[in-house]
Amino acid sequence: MSHYYRLLVGSTVLGLVVSLAQPIWSQETTEEVASEEVVAVEEPTTEEAVVEETVVGEESDDSSPAAEDAYTTDADRAATEEVEPFAEFTVNNLWICISAALVFIMHLGFTTLEAGLTQKKNAVNIIFKNVWIICTGLLLYAAWGFNAMYPGDFNGYFAMGSWFGADLTDTAMTTAQYNAGYTWWGDFIFQSMFAATAATIVSGAVAERVKLPTFMLFSTLLVGFAYPISGSWKWGGGWLDQNGFYDFAGSSIVHAFGGFAALACVMVLGPRMGKYTAEGIKPIVGHSMPLAAIGVFLLWLGWFGFNGGSALSADPKAVSYVFVTTSLAAAAGAVVSIVCSWVLLNKPDVSMALNGILAGLVGITAGADTVGEGSSIIIGGVAGGLVVASILFFDKIKCDDPVGAISVHGICGVWGTIAVGIFSFNPDHSLLWQTIGTLAIGGFGFAFSLIVFSILKVTMGVRVSAEVEAQGLDISEHGAHAYSLD
Repeated sequence: MSHYYRLLVGSTVLGLVVSLAQPIWSQETTEEVASEEVVAVEEPTTEEAVVEETVVGEESDDSSPAAEDAYTTDADRAATEEVEPFAEFTVNNLWICISAALVFIMHLGFTTLEAGLTQKKNAVNIIFKNVWIICTGLLLYAAWGFNAMYPGDFNGYFAMGSWFGADLTDTAMTTAQYNAGYTWWGDFIFQSMFAATAATIVSGAVAERVKLPTFMLFSTLLVGFAYPISGSWKWGGGWLDQNGFYDFAGSSIVHAFGGFAALACVMVLGPRMGKYTAEGIKPIVGHSMPLAAIGVFLLWLGWFGFNGGSALSADPKAVSYVFVTTSLAAAAGAVVSIVCSWVLLNKPDVSMALNGILAGLVGITAGADTVGEGSSIIIGGVAGGLVVASILFFDKIKCDDPVGAISVHGICGVWGTIAVGIFSFNPDHSLLWQTIGTLAIGGFGFAFSLIVFSILKVTMGVRVSAEVEAQGLDISEHGAHAYSLD
């Protein structure tokens, strides 16, 4: 065995030496031959040299039409022209689908944020509501909302929706004939992730005292029917779009709509027991700041899809620019909210810092592609200050919002939309129509929710009993704890 082993090793080493030496030998041989040819060739005259250089220069220009024709056939050119647009379309559609996945992750962020900022006896209820919202929202958006929100030609205010489906064999739905950035199904899945967000905003604001069946019905109506109506006013080519209103990714269409819907529900529902007393405001502290922080950072991550995907293609300039303005605004919102809360509350409040991030993100969403980098910092910073002032204001008037959703999404959504009219480098974006648009969308969300939630209060009841609220909704509504008993 040792003899064969030595033979095998020796053969291997010899092969390696030969293979390594061959390129060196070849290079040396080539250089020797070249030098011999140089010696053997007579040097041309000056005139000959000039002519030769000119000819060689022309022949070596691979970008010239002659050079292209010499090496490229008509079939090759046709294949290239066909492949390049398809490759671009494929990349665009892939980015839209990735963005949809990032926005989907935001629902996990909302879940952990809401659970962390509320008491642990209601954590299961928070989780359950968010599961319900995303699942029913997706189904209802397919059944009616998608074709109600993007109706094409309609009266500008309302369009009847229908089932979203299309024929898989219809190439007009799966190629750039439908849209240069995505297929029919890429379009649907991206937009459906936005739709459910409106009700998720309400979920946090009414936490810890709303009846589960009532909320389930209300969120179904809000996402399934109300959101597509006001959304069509801009994104469906409706009356706001026709008058120049601009909302890039939804500061008003998604956030202000959800924020003012939440305000209406909180007004009907009333505050949690023990929050506002004769002695003043008694804070009801959330049970897990780590969960809340995880939620906010998941939301920031998801916002790269929320805003970045709203470029509706993988255009490198548009996507990267939106990433930058989005992050600058979030950072500015956090810093300003920290400073403001420290001054007003005498201590740096972590919940205010987290909401400052979200305020900056909501604020920049309307104009992430149309304001400068410096302007994005200003927009985010103002949003960070607004969210602190707004949360303290709503507490002062005894409007109980456990997670600050009304302030983050409603107030900062309005600010972000109006800011487009102030900071946009597009002269077509007017302050007047930005103001009209955000008030119209926020007002519609508020009016719809106030009417529907008031009807539900009379018919089903919207609030759990005092005993259930004291015990916690996890046991009364779900018969389960979020954590093991100790």
